[in-house]
Amino acid sequence: MKKSYPPKPLFIERMKLLLGKDFKEYEEILKKEPVRSIRVNTLKISPEKLKKRLEEKGWKINQPWKDYPEVMIIESNLEPGELGRALEHLLGYYYVQELASMLPIIVLKPKPNETILDLCAAPGSKTTQIAAEMKNTGLIIANEIHLGRIKILASNLERCGVTNTIITRKEGRALCKRLKQKDFKFDKILLDAPCSGEGTLRSTPITYQMWNFKTIRRLSRLQKQLFEAAFEILKIGGEIIYSTCTHAPEENEEIIDYVIKRFGDKIKMEEISLPIKCRPGISKWKDKEYDKKVKQACRIYPQDNNTEGFFITKFRRVK
Repeated sequence: MKKSYPPKPLFIERMKLLLGKDFKEYEEILKKEPVRSIRVNTLKISPEKLKKRLEEKGWKINQPWKDYPEVMIIESNLEPGELGRALEHLLGYYYVQELASMLPIIVLKPKPNETILDLCAAPGSKTTQIAAEMKNTGLIIANEIHLGRIKILASNLERCGVTNTIITRKEGRALCKRLKQKDFKFDKILLDAPCSGEGTLRSTPITYQMWNFKTIRRLSRLQKQLFEAAFEILKIGGEIIYSTCTHAPEENEEIIDYVIKRFGDKIKMEEISLPIKCRPGISKWKDKEYDKKVKQACRIYPQDNNTEGFFITKFRRVK
């Protein structure tokens, strides 16, 4: 049993303001266990073969998104830790990954032979997903600042048979500056930014205890700087995904508003199409008004899709 933590009054107040009449439904879903989801590692096995193999073990498999057969929900009652202990997991046939966490790469659409930067890469769920889409061709630079997390990242890349990836250990802004000095540019960049994690309350209830508004403000400043630095090393015509697993507008729409104003006609916000229900970004929060273009962002709430919460945007560099 996971330990439960009471939500802080300020957090509740903010979520009520964000969700209005839907708050009750949101509150209810947080009490439910998250679904068990995996992503087939197509570098090693096809979805059909893995599905057959897992069904032979007695697992009930549901593939919720018809265009993405590699995404699977395990509907059987497994023992605690069974997903991670299974031989198929140890062999790297699948990655245990939350459904909403798979969506930024579905939006990024990596292609073979591209050059892609994953700026905040650990533990590697999205890096391994990018590598599978690229069929181990091209180049991924997977960056992480913390050594402990780098070990987990390296282990996951090895388990999944990823061979097109270089791991770097540098603070994100400093790495982008260094690459800019070398005139190194990317086709695509994933900025899955460090955030306050409000969307992960179902799987990580301790987030309730760690949550505080000072952290949100501090992260908001960092996120703006990371985006600015990353944009400088994006090719013209290249795409950048900015995503977080939080609901806080200060870490989501505020960043988008800042980026639109900062880069003007150099940047274009792109429409997003996803296999789940998305709500548009909000253009007003408390006393702040954001650029109307933020509505093109995608807000993913747990109660809409029985997932974790996420925020996803896509930009193209046009000049």
